[in-house]
Amino acid sequence: MPPQSKNSSSSVDPQPCQAQACSLQTCLNKNTYTPDKCENYVRDLYRCCQKLYQDTNDKGESTACPMPTVVRRWLKNHEESSR
Repeated sequence: MPPQSKNSSSSVDPQPCQAQACSLQTCLNKNTYTPDKCENYVRDLYRCCQKLYQDTNDKGESTACPMPTVVRRWLKNHEESSR
């Protein structure tokens, strides 16, 4: 089976955004749960979740993603450092 794309959030993926969530967890483990040091991983996860929700009209599900409103709010609050 071919590897999933890093940014995969398609409905074909049985665990959308799981790779991003695992990368974030690894970073947090390495940095004694200091989120500031892992902000890029948080951003990658939330962008993946945003794509999942956009592609599914907010109906997509993933254990790796918070609710759509949380994802939108986080991305809005962090947009100045995302570009």
